[in-house]
Amino acid sequence: MYQALYRKYRPKNFNDVVGQKYVIETLKNSIQNKKISHAYMFFGPRGIGKTTIAKILSRAVNCENPIEGNPCEKCDSCLKSKDFETVDIIEIDAASNNGVDEIREIRNKVNIVPSELKYKVYIIDEVHMLTPGAFNALLKTLEEPPEHVKFILATTEPQKLPATILSRCQRFDFNKVSQKDIEKRLSIVCKEEKIGIDPEAISLIAQVADGGMRDSLSILDQCIAYCSSNITVDNVREIYGVLTTSDIGKLFEHLYAHEVDALIQQIQECSDKGMDLKRLTSDFITLLKES
Repeated sequence: MYQALYRKYRPKNFNDVVGQKYVIETLKNSIQNKKISHAYMFFGPRGIGKTTIAKILSRAVNCENPIEGNPCEKCDSCLKSKDFETVDIIEIDAASNNGVDEIREIRNKVNIVPSELKYKVYIIDEVHMLTPGAFNALLKTLEEPPEHVKFILATTEPQKLPATILSRCQRFDFNKVSQKDIEKRLSIVCKEEKIGIDPEAISLIAQVADGGMRDSLSILDQCIAYCSSNITVDNVREIYGVLTTSDIGKLFEHLYAHEVDALIQQIQECSDKGMDLKRLTSDFITLLKES
């Protein structure tokens, strides 16, 4: 059964994560020095590794013999948590479980000691989606959690979180992954999967992904499905509606010459071909900056 690339190549330890260097180093040091916080808050755009790092951290804090902050993959705890089938690592999607009843259920269960691991870890994704009542219920738990419980909260919209919640967490700001790092990772994946692809195509995929490692792998997946042989930069342009620099240059020429009719006609042609006009605007601005 085919598995999506972003799932197949999801990092298993901190060393495999693309980007987020300061986050990774800080977490690894805290595990090595046994200074593990009771609650972590991960901020940042989608697809840059927040949930992935949360899962690695949940295993690392439970590892009996961590190696430079990473799970050893050999101890009983690592083996039990390898496929996240253990009941002691609980992942909750706050987008669909955002009510006060769901959080109260957590509060009622936190005092129960872990069944298999050292710590019971709650990973709450999209935590900003919780209702005000749910936040209040969560606050009580974050204030004085039992020693055997750890919380990892993740969100794409930190401005929606109450200050009372933020102040009780160790906060990490995740950044977009650099285009260079995405290109490097895509090259490795293509080599592993024996995918024929031009370097220019890899660069364009990394550019379109806009800092999202998961998005870049999803784009690559779609390109593989579209192309029967070698993936070219033109294939990527066709799929994602990205104009060439030459086409964008023609738009600029019409604009500079005040040729309004020709400019509108070319934009209409781009739209009729399914080109992404939002992307076109961004690329146009980038070209002007680089000129």
